[in-house]
Amino acid sequence: MGNTAVVVGGGIGGLATAIGLFRIGWDVTVLERASMPEDAGAGISLAANGLRALDELGVGAAVRDASQGQYSGGTRTPQGGWLARMDGSALEKAVGTPIMGIPRSALHRLLRDALPAGSLVMGSEVTGVEQKGPGTVRVACGTTVLNADLVVAADGIGSEIRSGLFPDHPGPVYSGSTVLRAITEQAVHLRADFELTWGRGAEFGHIAFRDGRAEWHAVLSHPAGTRFADPLAELLRRFHTWHDPIPALLDATRPEAVLHHDVNELRTPLPSYAVGRIALLGDAAHAMTPNLGQGACQALEDAVTLAAAVGTESTVEAALARYEAERRPRSQAVARAARQAGRMGQQLSHPLAVTLRNTAMRLTPSRVATRMILRHHTWVPPSLN
Repeated sequence: MGNTAVVVGGGIGGLATAIGLFRIGWDVTVLERASMPEDAGAGISLAANGLRALDELGVGAAVRDASQGQYSGGTRTPQGGWLARMDGSALEKAVGTPIMGIPRSALHRLLRDALPAGSLVMGSEVTGVEQKGPGTVRVACGTTVLNADLVVAADGIGSEIRSGLFPDHPGPVYSGSTVLRAITEQAVHLRADFELTWGRGAEFGHIAFRDGRAEWHAVLSHPAGTRFADPLAELLRRFHTWHDPIPALLDATRPEAVLHHDVNELRTPLPSYAVGRIALLGDAAHAMTPNLGQGACQALEDAVTLAAAVGTESTVEAALARYEAERRPRSQAVARAARQAGRMGQQLSHPLAVTLRNTAMRLTPSRVATRMILRHHTWVPPSLN
C-alpha cells in the first residue's frame, strides 16, 4: 500500500492520529480550518486508557509532567455531604496511574510539538473529499488538491465528511444539558483534587491543575441555545449557596474566560467508522456526553488503534476493517454508558429520584464504585513498534 495520509482536523484526535501514522513511517498532512492553534478552552481529565495511548505515541511522559494527579475527591451534595469518595491511590494501584488533570491548551501544544515541522497546516478548510478509483482519495482545500492513500476525518461532532458519507444519518442531537466552564485566573485553595456536586438538574465540578489553578464546569438542564447576558453573574446567583470551594472558584474567574456550549452527542450510532479509504475518528465517529470523562480518551484509543492497523495490515482497506471491528463496539458502548451516567446524575430533577440516587450512592461500597470506573480504564493499546 501507499503511505500518504491526510488528517482533516487538528484537535486531540487528529493530532494523535498524525503522530501515530508518523511513527509507523507514513507521510501525513494535518489540515485544520482554524487560523490559529487551539490554545483556548478549559481543562481535561485523562484516564489510564488515554494515558496509555499517549505513551504508545511517545508523548505520555511529557503529558504526565504537565498534569496533576487526581488523588482525592468524589461526589457531593450542594450542602457538602459526601455521596461517594474517589480513591486515586486505589486507581493507581489497579491501573498504574490516577486520573490526570491538564489544561486542554497544554495537551494541544504537547501534541503539536510531537509533529514534524510543517505537517500541520492551519487555516485550511476542506471543501471536498472524493474517492477516486480503488487506491486514491482526493482532498480539496480551496484551490489546492491533495491525493492520499488514506483520509482520516477527525473534524469533530459537526463533521461534514461524515455527513457526506452517511447523508441519511440524523447527525448530532442535543443531550438536554448545557455546560459553562472556565479556568481560574489564579491559584485557589482546594481540599480535593477533583469534585462533582449534584443538585436537582444541575452539576458543578472542578479539577485541580499542577500550577494551583483549577478548571470548573457547571452543567444545567436548559433548552438548547439558552444563553445568559452575564454568564458568570448567573452562575454566582445559582451556586452562591453551594458548598466551598464553589463560590471561591467562581470568584477567581474572569468573566471573559467563561465558555458556554450545549452538550450534543451522536445518539444514533454510525453503521460504520470507515468507507473505502476514509476513516472516521473521535467526535466525528462517536461524539458522546462528557459524563464519564472519556471523550478525549476514546479519540486517543482510536488514533493508536488506527495507526497500529495501518502499520500491520497489507492494505488500507484491511486496516480500516480491523479498525472498525476493534473500535466501533467499544466506543459506542462507552457512549451509551456516558449517556446513562448523565441521566442518573445531573439530569435528575425530581426530588424522589434524587433522594433514591443519593441513597444508592452512599450505600455503594467504594470497591464497587472503583470497579465500575475501571471497566472503562483498563484498555491496553496495540503496539506501534
